[in-house]
Amino acid sequence: MQRRTVSGGQQINIRGYGAGGPGVRGPNSNFDGQGIKVYLNGIPITDAEGITVMDDIDFGSVGNVEIVKGPSGTLYGLAIAGVVNLQTAKPGANNVSLSQNTMFGSYGLRRSTTSLQVNQRNTSLLINYGSQRFDGFMQHTKSRKDFVNMMGEFHLNEKQSITSYIGWSDSYDQRNGELSKAQYDTLDYSGNPAYIKNDAHSNIISFRAGLGHTYKFNDNISNTTTLFGTGMSNNASSAGGWTDKAPVNFGLRSVFDTRFKLVENISLSGVTGVEAQRQYAQTISYAMIPNNADPTGYNIIGATRSNQTSVTSTYSIFTQWTLALPYDFAFTAGLGSSSMNITLYDKFYVAANNTPTNTVPTTYIANYNNLVSPSFALNKLVTKNLSAYVSYNKGYKAPVASNIYTPAANSVNTSLRPEMGEQFEIGSKGNLLAGRLNYEVAYFATKFSDKMTTVAVPNATNTATAYTYTVNSGSLDNKGLEVLVRYTAYRSENGFIKFLRPFVNLTYSDFKYNNFVYQGSTGANPVGSPTDYTGKAVAGVPKNVWNIGLDLTFKSGLYFNAVYMHRDAIPITSDGLLMTDPYELLNSKIGYRKSLGQHFDIDAYFGANNMMSKQYYQMVFINQQPDTYLPGPNNINYFGGLNLKYIF
Repeated sequence: MQRRTVSGGQQINIRGYGAGGPGVRGPNSNFDGQGIKVYLNGIPITDAEGITVMDDIDFGSVGNVEIVKGPSGTLYGLAIAGVVNLQTAKPGANNVSLSQNTMFGSYGLRRSTTSLQVNQRNTSLLINYGSQRFDGFMQHTKSRKDFVNMMGEFHLNEKQSITSYIGWSDSYDQRNGELSKAQYDTLDYSGNPAYIKNDAHSNIISFRAGLGHTYKFNDNISNTTTLFGTGMSNNASSAGGWTDKAPVNFGLRSVFDTRFKLVENISLSGVTGVEAQRQYAQTISYAMIPNNADPTGYNIIGATRSNQTSVTSTYSIFTQWTLALPYDFAFTAGLGSSSMNITLYDKFYVAANNTPTNTVPTTYIANYNNLVSPSFALNKLVTKNLSAYVSYNKGYKAPVASNIYTPAANSVNTSLRPEMGEQFEIGSKGNLLAGRLNYEVAYFATKFSDKMTTVAVPNATNTATAYTYTVNSGSLDNKGLEVLVRYTAYRSENGFIKFLRPFVNLTYSDFKYNNFVYQGSTGANPVGSPTDYTGKAVAGVPKNVWNIGLDLTFKSGLYFNAVYMHRDAIPITSDGLLMTDPYELLNSKIGYRKSLGQHFDIDAYFGANNMMSKQYYQMVFINQQPDTYLPGPNNINYFGGLNLKYIF
C-alpha cells in the first residue's frame, strides 16, 4: 500500500534499466514504467507513449502472471526492458458464486471487494467492485481508490469465442515528496515541504475497454483479434507545479496461431500478427503560487507554463516460429519491426514570438521507423524433467513527446535516437528427486545502447537549473545470474501437515556504465562539466538480492508463509560516492481456508510486514540530491482479513 503514495497507482521498476532513464540531473528513477509493456488477457495496458497505468486492475482477480525478461521487441514492439502478461482467474466450473473480501491493516488500511463469478456452459463472467482507503504512515500520504471491472469469455460455437474487459477506476493519492539523506538518516519522515505546500498528489480517473474475437479455422490455424481503448483524466501536483493530462488511447492487436506437423518427429508452430495504437493527449502545466486568502494553507494554481497536444502512433508487425526437432531439440526464430510517429502541437502563446520573422515552430514531428528486432533460441530437453536453453533477443525504446521539445527554451530535439537493448541468456530449468526439487538458473548479458539522459542548463547567475533537455548518452552493460530453488520437503494428503516447501531465490548483478557521459549537478555546482562514468557501477542496482521463504499448509485448512529478504547497498550517484545502507525485511502471514459444506468457502488471515522493524526505502532518487529517499514504514505493521464466498 505504501507504494501507492510514491507517484500514484501501481508501479514497476526494471533493475538496471529504469535507474538509467531520463532524470533531472542525469540518469534517474523511472516513474511511468517506460521500457516495459503490460497485457491483461491479451489486451495491451501500456499506451502508445509507453506509459503503463494499472489502477483499474484488481490484482486479487489475477490468476496467472507471465514475465518475459529483457528486450522483447520481436512479439511486443517497443518493449526494451520486458513484458508482463496478466491473466485473470477463471471462475469455478459450472457454478455461480458471490464473494465478499474485506481487509484491514495498520495506518488506516481498509479494503473491500465484492465479486460475482459465473461459469455456466459456454459463458464465463467475473465482475468486481472494490473500494480502498489508506491513511498513510507519514503526513500527507493518504490514498483512496474505487474501481469496477468486468471480464467475460463467451464460447459461441466450436470455432468462435469472444472475450471482453471493461474497467473503471477513480484514485487519489497524496504525496509528501522525497526525503533528503539527512532526513532519512535521522528518521525525520516529515517529507518535503515544497511538495506538501503544493498539496502534491496524483488523481487518475480512467475507463478501459477491450473486445477480443477468436476464430479457429481448423486444427492448425486460428486467429485472435482484440480491439481496445482507454480514456483518462489525470491531474497531479508536485514541488514543481501542477499538470493536467487527458489522453485517449485506442488500437488493435491481431495474432494468427499456426501449428503443422511436417514429418515424423518434426513439427512447426508459430505466431504472426500486428499491433497498432494511437493516442491523443493534451497536457497543460501550471506554476503554483501562494494563496493570498489563506497564506498558511496550500498553494493554488498560477499562470500557465505550457499547453501541448500530442498525437502518438505505434505500429508493429511480427512473426515467430518454433521448429521441434528430433532428439528433443527445439529451435525458435522470430522477427519484429516497430515504428513510432509523434506530432506535437505547442499551443502556448508567447507574445515575443508573434512576429513576421518568427522562427519558433508550433508543430513538431518525429518519426522512428523500421526498428527491427530479431530473436533466436535453442532449447534442449536433456531428460523428461530437465531442459537447457540459449537465447538472443533485441528491442527498442523510442523517444516520446516530452523528450523532443523543451518549452522553456523554445527548442526542439527531433534528432534523438531510440534506445536499443540486446540480451544474450543461457540457462536451465527442471525438477529432480521425483519432482520434489524444482530449479531455474540463468546467466544473462544485456546491453542498453544510446541511453537517453538529461542535460541541465543553468540560469543567468549559474545558481540553479533553468531547464533540461534530453540527449543520447552511452551504454549500460548489465551482466548477472538468477537462481530459484524450491524443495517440497513433505507432502501428504492424510497427515497433519499437508505440504511443506522451503524456497530460495537470488540475483547477482554486475551492471556497469560504458562510454557514458552526461552533465551532472551537485549542490554547490548546479550544472557541472560533462563527466565520463565508464566502468562505474550502474546507480540504483544492488549487487546481491536474495529471498528465503517457507510455505506450509495443514490438513485442517491452516496455512502459513514467511519470507526473509535481503538487499545490498546501492549507489545513489553515478560516481558511486554516495551509497544507501543494505537492509533486510521479514514478512509472514497465517490463515485458515476451508470449505463449509457445498456452498460456503471461508478464508481468514492475519499477517505482519517488517517484523524486525528495520528502516528501509521503497525508492531511491538516483542523481537527484538532496532529494533521495521514499521510505517504507520503519516499524512492524499488520494486516488481516476475511474472505467469504457463497456458491449457488
